[in-house]
Amino acid sequence: MKKILVTLLIVSLMIIGFSVETLVVSSRLWTPPTEKEFIINEIIKPFEDMYGVKVKFQTMDDQSILDQIDVQRKTNNVTTDVIILYASNMPKAVDRDYVYDLTPFIKKWNDRTFSKGFDSMTVFNGHRYFLPVGADVYLTLINKKALKYKPEYIDVENITWEQLAEWANLVARAEGEGKFAVTGVPMKSLIYQIGAIALSYGADWPNLDTPGSMAAWYLLYKMKDAFSPAIKTYDDTRPPMKREETWMTVAHSARVGEVFKSNPTQFIVAPVPKGPAGRGSVAGTSGFAIVKGTKHFDLALKFLEYMTRPDVMLKASKGTGGFIPPVDEAIEYLGNNPEDLIIKNAVKVLNEGVLAYIEPIWKDWGQVKLVYDDLFKKMILEDKKFEPDLMEIYQFKIDAMRK
Repeated sequence: MKKILVTLLIVSLMIIGFSVETLVVSSRLWTPPTEKEFIINEIIKPFEDMYGVKVKFQTMDDQSILDQIDVQRKTNNVTTDVIILYASNMPKAVDRDYVYDLTPFIKKWNDRTFSKGFDSMTVFNGHRYFLPVGADVYLTLINKKALKYKPEYIDVENITWEQLAEWANLVARAEGEGKFAVTGVPMKSLIYQIGAIALSYGADWPNLDTPGSMAAWYLLYKMKDAFSPAIKTYDDTRPPMKREETWMTVAHSARVGEVFKSNPTQFIVAPVPKGPAGRGSVAGTSGFAIVKGTKHFDLALKFLEYMTRPDVMLKASKGTGGFIPPVDEAIEYLGNNPEDLIIKNAVKVLNEGVLAYIEPIWKDWGQVKLVYDDLFKKMILEDKKFEPDLMEIYQFKIDAMRK
């Protein structure tokens, strides 16, 4: 009996001795398989090797992350250590006391400056709860096949929305079908693509009943024949652009970056077009936070310190398409390869653009997106006429979604 007990004790000590501390990270960022694979293999693996630990990196939507933390907190069994949420959901995590105030810890990190432009989303009452990561804006992507129809006076780097619409219509007439891509599948990115136009015309996005918004939708009406006949099947503009089924789009910087990197000699990247009010773009950022109740706080803090190092943040941004690294010092590492070009254009939009963010004032943001999807389908694709009265009706639907 004594021999058995001694054996069990030795085995137990061996298990304890060989157990590896594991950090659980739940993220709404880097969900596409290519991005997730890069983050796990090229960014997180070196961290694991550096500290002799494991990181369980899992992706899910913001609401699932918040629900997960809620259950863990209520059952006093917190197993998620670090979360990455989108800006519009950060207030929920702070208000519910889910995450730590990181202010006293990051003061010791003297080699990085978190971009001030995102403080309004990540700092609450003077306290920093979230560290920004993976910021984004919208960029212009053109297949060089469209260049033969470009009027000479158009400078792609300084193109206006009126010029882009004119060019897209010339392409459509010459090719016999539209070559401009937006997402036609509901609940995707159409509201942000139209938001870029609306903000360029001075709209109070996402409201529809303002002069700027009316001007933006009138532009869309003028482009009614410029859109690809297959856009109702597009849930993402990357595949049709890669297939060269479509030649022109304005899309999320990281998605534009993925297409551009796939064939840099075939595509042209530029900042989002300008309007009377400037370069409009919906912008946003995700952010790291440490969950209250974690049993691995020190390791979680090491993880955040590592992930927000300027060189690591830039490597993650470039490897995942072209997110903006929201640490000022990271920009100093930019070179001239395709990934760097994407980020340089995105930084230009970020610094010079007329930007808007998804404010945390909506009951259900998905329903607001559906208003845009339905209005675009009805007015632009089906009726093919500009209908201000219809826009006023759809504005009531948006108003009903406010908290």
